[in-house]
Amino acid sequence: MPLKYNTMKSFFLLVALACASTVFADNEIHVRGKVQFTDPGFKIVACRYEGFQRDTLATCEVRPDQTYEMKIPVDRPSVVTLNCANWQSVNVWMEDENLDVDFRGKDTARIKIKNPPFVYIKGGKNNELMNWINFESYRNYQQMIAVSQAAYRAQFTSEDERQSLSMKLYDHGNENYVEHLRYLVKHYADRTAVMAAIRGLNFEEDSVLIKQALNTLKKANSGATALAEAYMKEKSEALARKKRMEPGSVLPAFDCFSEDGTPVRISDFKGKAVVLDFWASWCGPCRQEIPNLKAVYEEFKDKGVAFLSVSIDGKKADWTKALQDEQMPWTQAWVKDSGKAVMNTMQFSGIPFILVLDQEGRIYRKNVRGKQIKDTLKEVLEGKPVQKPAKSTVSVSMGAMM
Repeated sequence: MPLKYNTMKSFFLLVALACASTVFADNEIHVRGKVQFTDPGFKIVACRYEGFQRDTLATCEVRPDQTYEMKIPVDRPSVVTLNCANWQSVNVWMEDENLDVDFRGKDTARIKIKNPPFVYIKGGKNNELMNWINFESYRNYQQMIAVSQAAYRAQFTSEDERQSLSMKLYDHGNENYVEHLRYLVKHYADRTAVMAAIRGLNFEEDSVLIKQALNTLKKANSGATALAEAYMKEKSEALARKKRMEPGSVLPAFDCFSEDGTPVRISDFKGKAVVLDFWASWCGPCRQEIPNLKAVYEEFKDKGVAFLSVSIDGKKADWTKALQDEQMPWTQAWVKDSGKAVMNTMQFSGIPFILVLDQEGRIYRKNVRGKQIKDTLKEVLEGKPVQKPAKSTVSVSMGAMM
């Protein structure tokens, strides 16, 4: 499955968060269009993502003449995702604009890959802005694919060298993408859809720009005050949760269970350093990391280090089958809600998410992969003080599941 860089993957997840508006009357938006290539039973689904919760707002089947039409109830201005039979999806702004959206439909190539074309929205001024936001995201993703392919074909002395160059190029592309979002936020702040671009930015890094844009938005549209206030409240709460996950903080408690339903707690491992791995059976990078975890386990299992892998699989059966396939010889656990609660608590949106805890259950380092796990454990066992973590590595965004 395709990999997405953390900042970008966070955008796909966060851009779909709905903003409450107390002055917005219930409305109904009409969406129509054509699908070029279909199969019988092809469906268009309109969903809103609030945090890790997906709400289906409307569904319709594509007609035999390859057209579709749907009415979507709208109780507040927000981003809604239109999904075309899992072949393409597009984020649209739902407020007061009826839309025309055409999709290509299924991939007709002999070798099918998940790299859908850009989807253009015909609507009003808010969805003109959504087209710009979506296009920037689309082009950034295409650049990442190109970088991955070039790195795969190139000759390197080591895999670490290949990954290092790839990450530097990803960083460059992502910085360019964020600069484009900043431009859109600065120059289109009079439109309510600017909230979608704002959510693509890092609030801590761009708080001045974001607050200026929100003030402009409120002046241009009195009904947007609730949107701005809801966003600021959300960010305040998110920053508080993030602070609880800073290195040196005691890891927040969370519920997970063994295969027989017995509760598993981090406190069970107090006195040992802990490698805590959040993963899922459907996550390719997670499965690719397991051989490395096994090697680290064999080296450190008798040196005061415990290992705990926690699955966020939606179905327990998928997890137990993966356990049989992988045969990981350390403690295994599963969360019952597809990871929604623990992802909110731990403030991560992509997997694998691997942490190393010290002997007192404090976070020593987050987002460690590959050789970083071994190196971090050595530092913990040597009693070295906590350091600020480096930039996170590539993970699979939960947005990839859309």
